[in-house]
Amino acid sequence: MALFSRHPRRTCSEHGTATVPEGGSKTPQQLWGDGYGRVGIRAAQTLLILAVSVVAVFALLQVKLLVIPMLIALILAAAISPFVNVLKRRGINDALATVIAFVSLLVVLGGVFTVIYFSVRSQWDDLVQQASSGLDQLQSFLQSGPLQIDEAQIDAARNAIVDFATSSQARSGAITGLSVVTEFLTGAVLLVVILFFFLKDGERIWSFLISPFTGDRASRLRRVGTRSQEVLGGYVRGTAIVALVDTVGIGAALLILQVPLALPLAMVVFIGAFIPIVGATMAGILAALVALVANGPVVALIVVAVVVAVNQLEGNLLQPVVMGKSLQLHALVILLALTAGTLLAGIVGAVLAVPITAVAWAIIKVWTTEDPQGAGRDPMVAETAAK
Repeated sequence: MALFSRHPRRTCSEHGTATVPEGGSKTPQQLWGDGYGRVGIRAAQTLLILAVSVVAVFALLQVKLLVIPMLIALILAAAISPFVNVLKRRGINDALATVIAFVSLLVVLGGVFTVIYFSVRSQWDDLVQQASSGLDQLQSFLQSGPLQIDEAQIDAARNAIVDFATSSQARSGAITGLSVVTEFLTGAVLLVVILFFFLKDGERIWSFLISPFTGDRASRLRRVGTRSQEVLGGYVRGTAIVALVDTVGIGAALLILQVPLALPLAMVVFIGAFIPIVGATMAGILAALVALVANGPVVALIVVAVVVAVNQLEGNLLQPVVMGKSLQLHALVILLALTAGTLLAGIVGAVLAVPITAVAWAIIKVWTTEDPQGAGRDPMVAETAAK
């Protein structure tokens, strides 16, 4: 009589676990079906998603001259589209309503840049003289202050700056700057053209893009388009209102204190406000530095106090009231998005990072039927969410 049976060995049969053949080996199905196998599958999926994302970002960066104007045009179109819809409801046809909104936007932007140009041109000579005087005062402070830097060290630093300005690196930088100007003009033309078509045919373009989908997916994609437009438009309009308040507050203080280039600095504050958390603060620091050079430390301290007060008003009152639910992002997420956008595309990336992140989060909520603001817009999706 055989002492040992050659039948397969079972482990924990009373708990219904899988049968393991004699010798301890597992089939591929059993190997990938246990805990480690499931973790490995998820890890491989995550690595694949990251690899595809990296390749996609790298590919987009290679054509950023097209991608950046398109993104800016999309954001501007989302902000201006309510005005176009108002004109359409009053009986104006699509083309004429688009032209009116488009020309109005160009007039506003042209007026802003005209004010900046003539303000800088009229006060540039005075600012240069005051900057020269301020540099002389700084040199005197360095020589007689606690640092005790002698004149030879100052002359050496000045000569180093002059040598760099006349070096081949500076000339190559000038050539690079010319290339940047050319790219900027090309991007501006693309922005104008793309913005016009987005305003005129935005709904038809989106309908064409989602035409291959039907049923529930088509309904969700329609909601994605509607919700994305709402988030982008609300973000831009809310940020513009906040930026306008910052500009009026800081600009009025600069005018009262007779700081040179008050209007251009106020415009810089307005533009900087579109970079959340850090934009308006950095613009205020720039205004304080100009006040320090031109008007002295007392006026500079007053400007700093005004900037701090305006930022507190913005963060504690204006942002929650004006922005509402357009930007449902934690401050840490905003900082991470700003950092990533700045590393990828510089200042433009910092401006675009937060609205793109807000739209991405809104799309995730819409796709997972967790967006209470859009749940009732599509009966099919609402019924799915109710189940």
